[in-house]
Amino acid sequence: MKIVTVGSRVFVTSSQLAGIQGIIAETPDKALDEIKKLTEDSDVGLVLVSDDISDPINDELTALRTKKSTLVFSLPAPGSEKAEVDYRVMLKKILGV
Repeated sequence: MKIVTVGSRVFVTSSQLAGIQGIIAETPDKALDEIKKLTEDSDVGLVLVSDDISDPINDELTALRTKKSTLVFSLPAPGSEKAEVDYRVMLKKILGV
């Protein structure tokens, strides 16, 4: 199973440095289109979306989560005002490792 990130250039580039492929989507609508495509791909098991992109489309993502088996999670975007996040710990929790 693959993990894919969707979000701003900084968010995606950060994940690529960790070996996770990503898709740059500068707008929530473009991100939603990409996420829909990813949830159709049986090789993709987890989609990580930056919260600055996912917040405006949260209702659509919730509806998508109920229909698809692919996990879709939001993570704080780099530079976010939210508390500092240890992405490794968060990813381990999401994957149940």
